[in-house]
Amino acid sequence: MPAHSAEILNTPADIGDVLAVDILAAIAAARTDGKQYLLGCPSGRSPKPVYDAMADKAAAGNFDLSNLVLVMMDEYLGGGEDGLGLCPPEAHNSCRRFAEHDIRQRLNAGIEPAHQVAKEHVWFPDAENPGAYDDRIKAAGGVDLFILASGATDGHVAFNPPGSPADGPSCIVKLAEETRRDNLGTFPDFPSLDAVPHHGLTVGLGTIANLSKAVAMVIHGAHKQGAANRLTQSDGFDPEWPATIIHHCKRVRILLDTAAAAEA
Repeated sequence: MPAHSAEILNTPADIGDVLAVDILAAIAAARTDGKQYLLGCPSGRSPKPVYDAMADKAAAGNFDLSNLVLVMMDEYLGGGEDGLGLCPPEAHNSCRRFAEHDIRQRLNAGIEPAHQVAKEHVWFPDAENPGAYDDRIKAAGGVDLFILASGATDGHVAFNPPGSPADGPSCIVKLAEETRRDNLGTFPDFPSLDAVPHHGLTVGLGTIANLSKAVAMVIHGAHKQGAANRLTQSDGFDPEWPATIIHHCKRVRILLDTAAAAEA
């Protein structure tokens, strides 16, 4: 399988603008057809320019997002007596907090109530029955677009660590140390590596590959040069670099900024 070529843009904001235009057009087309639009959403720094650009453009045109469903990809565990319950939703590292404040409320801020993303349109896997998430996505017709990001040091996607199977379902995983170190940068309120949870709830690589119609891998920043190079030079799925799951996906875009693309 040939390596995927990348679109190289000047800045993360430019990446956000390009993807936002396409996503908003697809949401409108789905609405015209009377359908929901399922957007697979990671948390963190990589996709934030996309969400911000979508919000700005939606506000400028009072865009109707009422048919948009946010299919969130993961959440930290660490709650409960066994440490495998969901982390508190108000925690600084909570992906549920990110989904509410940095995605849903951000998207809704500039549009009228009838056009807003409803709370029930924010989906997360269930820690008690993670596999049911795949059933829910499949029943809804699949994810129209999964926005993906790659870990800088180990290529993790969502919380899938190196060694994850290409056909893996949504599940609870033990977080790789490299993933936990990457998240010190994503969530700077962690005082040390010891404070980063050891387990997470995540969509599987199979969820991404088999239940999506398209994916867009977003990589930006000089610290992601190695990740961008590893991904763009790959010619097939390598379980030691989970981001290479893109080779099993149906329609693939890779978007880099110039800082990340320096070695790609």
